[in-house]
Amino acid sequence: MAAVTKPAAWLAAARPRTLLAALAPIAVGTALAAAEHAARAGIALLALATALLLQIAANFANDLFDFEKGADTAERRGPPRAVQSGWLTPVEMRAGIAGAVALATASGLGLVAVGGWPIALAGLLSLGAALAYTGGPWPLGYHGLGDLCVFLFFGPVGVAGSHYVQAGVLSPLALWASLPVGALVTAILVVNNLRDLAGDARAGKRTLAVRLGARATRSYLALLLALGFAAPLVLVAAGRAPATAALPLVALPLGFRLALAVQRARDSAEWNAALAESARLAGVFGLLFAAGLAAA
Repeated sequence: MAAVTKPAAWLAAARPRTLLAALAPIAVGTALAAAEHAARAGIALLALATALLLQIAANFANDLFDFEKGADTAERRGPPRAVQSGWLTPVEMRAGIAGAVALATASGLGLVAVGGWPIALAGLLSLGAALAYTGGPWPLGYHGLGDLCVFLFFGPVGVAGSHYVQAGVLSPLALWASLPVGALVTAILVVNNLRDLAGDARAGKRTLAVRLGARATRSYLALLLALGFAAPLVLVAAGRAPATAALPLVALPLGFRLALAVQRARDSAEWNAALAESARLAGVFGLLFAAGLAAA
């Protein structure tokens, strides 16, 4: 394997493709605030920075803890991981986690100064989930709770929280609008866990995919995609959102392409392409949904 520079190793450990997941909820929450003439650009950017840093901290932690628990080995189907590949030492990765957490905390304190204790609570829970996902004495992802955590923190917490810190009120529409966002970001994790199902089972990582099995997990993925695309239509039909909120239907071909890619995937390259497709879908959907909601 060719030598990897430290900057390249850190970039790989940050998993840039997954960062679209952090963008979608902030975009939708900010769009809802904009529709109410309450959007605040500086606060929105600070919320985005905090979300990105938390995601990077979680990715760094996952890189380290999965290696230490034996879930990441040379036989894994996914892209090489920094610690498992020897590009970064466990000590270096621990320093990286601490740095990302420190930066996320610093930016999060700016949000707390604006939003008060509800934002402080959301931030603490988000940080705890990011580290406890694969770390600690009872890692959430190893006990089948990863999907629920992703749905909650990239759905209701991300969308309603980013709206709240700008508009100053808890919006029922923000909670409803968070459902498709949470569903499609969770779909990224489902594709990842389908790809790693065999290796996770050997390592004792009891993800929901391992518990359900491949066939049922594919059906579960289809349900998440269906929820994602149906929810905007339901909101429009119920009169809770403007007709433009149906704009994400433009991305429906991406959803079909993802479902087909997952059905056909066999080798590592095909699974990794499907994973990239799932992240692309979540990002495009989120931006289209945000544009449609802001047009109200």
